[in-house]
Amino acid sequence: MKTLISAFLLAATFFSISKAFSAEPRTHLARVQLTDYSAEMKELQSRSIDIAGVDLFKKQADVLVDDQELQWLTKSGFSFQLQENSRFAFSPDSRYQNPTKIEAALKNYAAIYPGLAKLVSIGRSLQGREIWAIRLSKNVQTDGSSKPHVFFNAMHHARELMTSEVGLDIVDFLLTRYGKDPRVTHWLDAFEVDVIPMFNVDGNNLVWTSDSMWRKNARGGYGVDINRNYPYAWNSCHGSSSSKSAQDFHGESAASEPETKVMMDFVNSIHPVFSISYHSYSEIVIYPYGCAGQHTQTRDVVEKIGKELAKRLKTDDGKNTYTAGTAPDLLYSVDGGDIDWLYASAHAIPFVIEVNSTAQGFQPSYDRWREKTVLGQREGWQYILDRMDGPSIFGKAPSASAVVSVRSLDGKFEQSLQVGADGGFNMILNPGTFQVSMKIEGKPPVERKVEVGATRTEVSFR
Repeated sequence: MKTLISAFLLAATFFSISKAFSAEPRTHLARVQLTDYSAEMKELQSRSIDIAGVDLFKKQADVLVDDQELQWLTKSGFSFQLQENSRFAFSPDSRYQNPTKIEAALKNYAAIYPGLAKLVSIGRSLQGREIWAIRLSKNVQTDGSSKPHVFFNAMHHARELMTSEVGLDIVDFLLTRYGKDPRVTHWLDAFEVDVIPMFNVDGNNLVWTSDSMWRKNARGGYGVDINRNYPYAWNSCHGSSSSKSAQDFHGESAASEPETKVMMDFVNSIHPVFSISYHSYSEIVIYPYGCAGQHTQTRDVVEKIGKELAKRLKTDDGKNTYTAGTAPDLLYSVDGGDIDWLYASAHAIPFVIEVNSTAQGFQPSYDRWREKTVLGQREGWQYILDRMDGPSIFGKAPSASAVVSVRSLDGKFEQSLQVGADGGFNMILNPGTFQVSMKIEGKPPVERKVEVGATRTEVSFR
């Protein structure tokens, strides 16, 4: 972590110049010791307390609070300690990314590797900034769209600066090692990798210009949490707030924010098989769904991959690995989150990875933690690319209007998806025997009995 400055003197000065984009000055970082983890986390969330991160092993939560919230913590009997060296900073380390630097970096990669990298402006933010994705694949200018897609995105939340470093490292690793590393060469020959290293460009601008702890987009003077604004289960299970001052304010309506719409349009254009959304901090892997009691239809597949992914990620102290689960299992309820929408509506297998620990926070020392963090995260995203070659089915239907359905012979597993614009489909499975059917409106279904082993299995409907 960069040299830490006295938190309270600095925070008082800092927030005096940032009132336009902070409803209430949250100048205290408190570490709460939880005796009844689930119940107390729900209580903190119900009060719209800004829960910055957690340590699952120690049953602790870091919260950013104002004076009134600090008094409430005391009166409510919570056991906590103020952190003398808080993560507040007047300005983060300038080597972290901002919107201008991200754009320049991605344009540079696209210029150096024109056969492997294609820069795509996927839309504009509320304040008119372009949101950039970079597409990586062999012959990307001509045939990338016909390949199965893997999608990585970072920085839904503006203050989570390390996440963009992970996104850029994915880009750099794949481009600089293509043709030299057989695994990388295979990935870009066989698949298309789409990366958005900085999604919340307006919010990140506010981090650099007015409030280093800014989380949301730039709506009004209050902001909307983009990752509570997706339409699936929006505002449905107390997993977000209706208060504009809350850090998890879900917006006036589902998909009300231009950033949300941009992401949805982009995802619908690529139909990713997998998606990873990078956040910080807590050292956990989250999979759908965000509302308590709900589980994915393909739970056996999703949970297995999520747990395998977590096992490959070491905690910052090197003593443990990440923990996998749903948001209610690990944190609290989340409604309107991107991974729920990606699973339910876009039929991807999506995960959130919360990088770094409570010891590092949102903006760790660049010198000490940038390289260590991106190196540690490689095991995770590389596992996802390798898993693309694992148990699954793929093929191409004769019509883009076709729906492909898969059902296990015991009836315990069932999934349907709309094929892509080129008729292509990819579905991740566990090994077993399945009944696979293709339905085109106005025609009888075509069915196949398919044995799925340890690798990808092609299914032909012709």
